[in-house]
Amino acid sequence: MSVDLSSIALIAGNGIYPETFVTAARKAGVGRLVAAAFQNETKPELAGQVDAIEWFRVGQLGKMIAFLKRQNICQAVMVGQIAPKNLFDLRPDFRTLLMLARLKKRNAETLFGGIADEMAKDGITLLPATTFLEHLMPVAGHVAGPPIKKRRWEDAQYGFSIAKESSRLDIGQTVVVKNGTVLAVEAFEGTNEAVKRGGSLGRGGATMVKVAKPNQDMRFDVPVIGPDTIRNASAAGVDVIAVEAGMTLLLGFDELQKECKTLKISVVALT
Repeated sequence: MSVDLSSIALIAGNGIYPETFVTAARKAGVGRLVAAAFQNETKPELAGQVDAIEWFRVGQLGKMIAFLKRQNICQAVMVGQIAPKNLFDLRPDFRTLLMLARLKKRNAETLFGGIADEMAKDGITLLPATTFLEHLMPVAGHVAGPPIKKRRWEDAQYGFSIAKESSRLDIGQTVVVKNGTVLAVEAFEGTNEAVKRGGSLGRGGATMVKVAKPNQDMRFDVPVIGPDTIRNASAAGVDVIAVEAGMTLLLGFDELQKECKTLKISVVALT
């Protein structure tokens, strides 16, 4: 997909994803960056990094599209997560209500897909969430932290197969395993809570596996880990994190490596 470098909009969620995208987009030569930000999600500091910004409640789709049109935006990128509870506890405007009425089921994929379809009606193309960030997607093998032993590779590969099936069923993209046993499968609670639950059951030495969905739509909900993932895993008793090679973004990589070394967390990538 060709990218027009004159102007791009960020639909900015939480975490360091939006600022990482801004840095990469500026480096790629994007002339103007506009941000649609969300109350209680997007970092306020983003305002100082973009050329224009407006704040919305989750669910104000019509208002957001109107803002992007006023800014003459034809391309946008979804960067950063929205807390699951906010996705499903919407105070929708009229356009969002119409979109929701057309959805046969409501999960992250259908909601984001519906948003993309509504934007397309107004001439706004949603670009892949990995735009300008392809260099942050690891190849297969050891990524960071201490090397792991054969048994832990086996756990990672087992968890990978389970996570692929779980994500195919639209349940979740993360699992926690130990010694060939599934301790937790991510569902509505989100990755952090699933890791906390699985880690407590494993009582140390557990493996977290995060994968892309089969036929992953790269415009949204792409797997991401960062320094906070490492810290949360360590606190939960997880010391190996396996991700899908070529499909997962590693944000804040320098800090991620430092945390892996300090906390003795290993990160590997599988296919």
